[in-house]
Amino acid sequence: MITFSEFFQFNRELILFVYGLVFFILGFAIILQTRQSSRLDLARNLRWLAAFGIAHGFYEWGDLFIPIQANYLGETTIQFLYYLHKILLAVSFICLFEFGLAVLPSTRRTRGFHWASITLFILWIFFAFFVALPGNPDFNLWRRTANALARYFIGFPGGMLAAYGLRAHTLQRIKPLNVPKIVQMFRIAGVSLGVYAVVGGLVVPPVNFFPGNIVNTDTFTELIGAPPLVFRSLVGMITAFTIIRAMEIFSLETERRIEQLEQQQIINAEQERLARDLHDGAIQKVYTAGLLVESTARLAEPESEIDKRLKRAIVVLNDSILDLRRNLAELHAHSPSAHEPLPELLQKIAGNPSYNSMVAVTVKADLSAGKSLSAMRASHMYAIVNEAMANTARHAHARNVKIHARDIGEQLSIEIRDDGTGIPAEPKNGYGLRNMRDRARLLNGRIEFENDKGTVVTLTIPWND
Repeated sequence: MITFSEFFQFNRELILFVYGLVFFILGFAIILQTRQSSRLDLARNLRWLAAFGIAHGFYEWGDLFIPIQANYLGETTIQFLYYLHKILLAVSFICLFEFGLAVLPSTRRTRGFHWASITLFILWIFFAFFVALPGNPDFNLWRRTANALARYFIGFPGGMLAAYGLRAHTLQRIKPLNVPKIVQMFRIAGVSLGVYAVVGGLVVPPVNFFPGNIVNTDTFTELIGAPPLVFRSLVGMITAFTIIRAMEIFSLETERRIEQLEQQQIINAEQERLARDLHDGAIQKVYTAGLLVESTARLAEPESEIDKRLKRAIVVLNDSILDLRRNLAELHAHSPSAHEPLPELLQKIAGNPSYNSMVAVTVKADLSAGKSLSAMRASHMYAIVNEAMANTARHAHARNVKIHARDIGEQLSIEIRDDGTGIPAEPKNGYGLRNMRDRARLLNGRIEFENDKGTVVTLTIPWND
């Protein structure tokens, strides 16, 4: 019966493959799931962790595949491959170090930190290639020395910095978002990075200098009964699992942004309803009441008590009308200005962070210089295009949207085209679509919805009232 150490020795190639695969999956999963449109700093910072995972995965596979190539390639070529192999190890640790710097809270960062990783890499190059390599007759000893120096100089500090930075970033930037499960995943990932810093940064191949001549892979295997590769693989699996689970925060961010869009649409609709009620109801009634009071005042004796009270009532009614009109103006504050040209209004929609952070929006305007919409028509057009963009952001799963405005004689045509999933054959006639159709009818125009490798919304309205 074989011992544990013999079992791991016999299956070393399989462990190396799994170890490299774990880190490669970590990096590849981050690349696939990280959102370009995310407003979270973490979306950009995780790219360094992805680079570490992929580079480190290839490094571990190098230990597996370079010996195979030794059967076909010359000794000089193999030595060159091992030089690249060790540089790849150092580069992977540099990426881990940069990840730690990136997630470190800005209040705890100093300008010197930006040069720390480069300084460490230069020091490693100097000691590995200009001190340890020249005159060393044992190439295998040099490989172990370069490996140990990379782990001491860059791997251990990079791992510890990444662990601390991720923990601090989680507490400062992620915890306030009220996502306890995701916070827990990031915390576990931070702990696993700290463990990796110890197992991967301090447990080195046997070398002839301290502390590698005491704490190394051989003494670790003798003490624990399993090689460090096994523990590094387990730590890598935990890191990959927790980071991948924690990246659900990007989906949650998108859902919350869509929810905000829907809430804003509801608020805008309610504001418009209140504005119509004020204009068509309250203001008209108060104005009518003022006219009645004025006509009554003419029947009263001049300077009589009734005349004085009726005049005070007229003043109060006029003040009320001014207040109502002021409230009406505030309700319409989100509407476009009458002085803004149509291309600028469309660019304003395209520049809305609620849209351009989720899809790439481009605007093309083929319009005559002398033609423009009235303030009322521009307001309705603006609302229709906004609603179309909100529907695209919420439902289409599109990447690109093109807004094309054209002058077609007596009419204006605006086409909003996306490359998403398309509109259903029988769409649910919710408030959004109904509001768009109602506004198009108010403008004496028409709006059409069709599928053409995505959804195409075409609004056609006359230029003039």
